[in-house]
Amino acid sequence: MVSIIVPVYNAAKYIEDTINMVSAQTYKDWELILVDDASVDGSADLIEEIIKTQGKRIRLIRKKKNEGAAAARNSGIDAASGQYIAFLDADDIWKEDKLEKQVRFMEEKKAAFSFHAYEFGDENARPTGKVVNVPPTLNFRKALSRTIIFTTTVMFDIDIIGKEIIHMPQVPSEDTATWWRILKSGYIAYGLNENLAIYRRPKKSLSSNKIVALERIWFLYRNIADLSVPESMFYFVGWAFFATFRRL
Repeated sequence: MVSIIVPVYNAAKYIEDTINMVSAQTYKDWELILVDDASVDGSADLIEEIIKTQGKRIRLIRKKKNEGAAAARNSGIDAASGQYIAFLDADDIWKEDKLEKQVRFMEEKKAAFSFHAYEFGDENARPTGKVVNVPPTLNFRKALSRTIIFTTTVMFDIDIIGKEIIHMPQVPSEDTATWWRILKSGYIAYGLNENLAIYRRPKKSLSSNKIVALERIWFLYRNIADLSVPESMFYFVGWAFFATFRRL
């Protein structure tokens, strides 16, 4: 079974479509764990109404205070009962055969950790045609210059890797920090180079986003990867190249 974990914060305009999208997956052995992070837009109440018609495979965890996506995902991980854990953000899109193809890929590779290709979408999740392809494998050193793993594409086999190591820290870019920690411990991430998801990107200030990204990647190099300043500079140059190329 795949346990699908969705952090929810003020996602009322997306969440019904998200639930219907999961329900339409060709792979049917799943549970959906929605962790409401103290939303104020009625998301949790809407989810409860949907659960009444959708059945017990959908569960809602209500958090009393807002603690961020990392803590929400960690609550979902603790509640998961499936062999596989997959992450999905409420505003992103999965193709209907995503779970079927990724589980098969995990079984073929005997992988503890996998991810797949995806496509950028606009604020309405309309595909832009810009597909991010992924390498067959990714180790720790390669990952330092390629923040290519998109959270909505990740899947873990808990029978191999265990839950504790995939808990996310409360730091900026907690998802990348998690992938690096896992890879640094010796695991290999296997890449399925097939576009199975759409990454919705709302309109924001591109200049401010770039500044934040620069600050976060430097923090990760120094505090998560424990790199020296010269090492950080070396990987920073590679990261800047791949980040620019991925968005062209």
